[in-house]
Amino acid sequence: MTLQVLFANRKPNRIATIEEYRASGGYEPLSECLKNLSPRDVVARVVEADLRGRGGAGFPAGRKWASLREDAPFPRYVVTNADEMEPGTFKDRVLVHADPHMIIEGMIIAGYAVSASKGFIFVRPSYESVATIMEREVRIAEEAGFLGKNILGSGFSFEIVVHRSGGRYICGESSALLNALEGKRPNPRHSPPRSTEAGLFRKPTVVNNAETLANIPHIIRNGAEWFKGLARAGTGTKLYSVCGRVNRPGCYELPMGTPLNEILEHAGNMREGCAFKACLPGGASTRYMTGEYLQLELDFDACRKVGHRLGTGSVIVFDHRTCLVAATLNLTEFFARESCGWCTPCREGFPYLRDLLNRIEYGEGEEEFIPLMRMLCDQMANSFCAFAPGGVSPVESLLEFFEDEVMEHIRQKRCPFRKQ
Repeated sequence: MTLQVLFANRKPNRIATIEEYRASGGYEPLSECLKNLSPRDVVARVVEADLRGRGGAGFPAGRKWASLREDAPFPRYVVTNADEMEPGTFKDRVLVHADPHMIIEGMIIAGYAVSASKGFIFVRPSYESVATIMEREVRIAEEAGFLGKNILGSGFSFEIVVHRSGGRYICGESSALLNALEGKRPNPRHSPPRSTEAGLFRKPTVVNNAETLANIPHIIRNGAEWFKGLARAGTGTKLYSVCGRVNRPGCYELPMGTPLNEILEHAGNMREGCAFKACLPGGASTRYMTGEYLQLELDFDACRKVGHRLGTGSVIVFDHRTCLVAATLNLTEFFARESCGWCTPCREGFPYLRDLLNRIEYGEGEEEFIPLMRMLCDQMANSFCAFAPGGVSPVESLLEFFEDEVMEHIRQKRCPFRKQ
């Protein structure tokens, strides 16, 4: 049985209470920080643990915190990104519904580490249950003395506000998220300056994913070596969400670096009569991964070495009867709709790709569409932010691994997977 860290208090049909969280050691790491550790001591522990951000980019959380200068201006902010608009990704929602105080404590410790006075939990519109839960549990934490003025008599004060976003996938990009929090159009910002220099309201700001922050109390309590020892590759455990043609879609906490085939086993393997064809290993903005990678350890570095990205660790599984042209068209429709329209490659590129894929899927494709799509994908790498390079990943890998399937659509002048 895999050690459950983030899901230690997960119940079948309800949320863990603050009493249950405290009985499992919750808020003891916060007390340890406030009583015995300086802010820089906390940062050093997170740096040593090599906690990589769980929101998709995989940037080391400790290095991000350490980049906030000690002489930086005040006020300072901590922002939890629980937007989770990536198709196929639902780990943060499951985490909130399992043990919300783990995220709250992680936020408070992050606030102490960077001397912030206020935190925001950024939630998308369709996650109303997440917003409601977090508002309620934040109040409970305040009543217990873990939030507000002079926490545990330490002199450190911190408050948390739940922010209901207006939505859009681009809000998952940290600088666009900050613009949205300020009530502005969520376009990405120029970088530099980094958010730790000029973030929310142009003040120093740390932005972390909800799963990232949930790991912080455990690192403080158990130490960096313990955290590293949890993984098979990389550090810590990982919440892998699995959906598609498997028997038990769901969210599973496993050691970071668990091979893809073992993750599928936890999800009950393929449905009866279904054979594995491909998967997206980290949500909609990652590349199709074929059966040759079933033994691959799903970790940031292992995926990068073979030309893939772990992303959010959200595995979308396709079987042999799935038309990947149609699947890629569906994803491209999403990205075309969700582009903020700020830069030309993204604004114009996705509708163009969508049109070409649509014509291929419905019998109007031409062979010259294939090099044209490759050229478009290459050009879209010049976009203002990482939205377009991620969004074209399914298209690029469709043409790399399944060009024969695309050509079959073109030759037959129809989708070969559709019933006539």
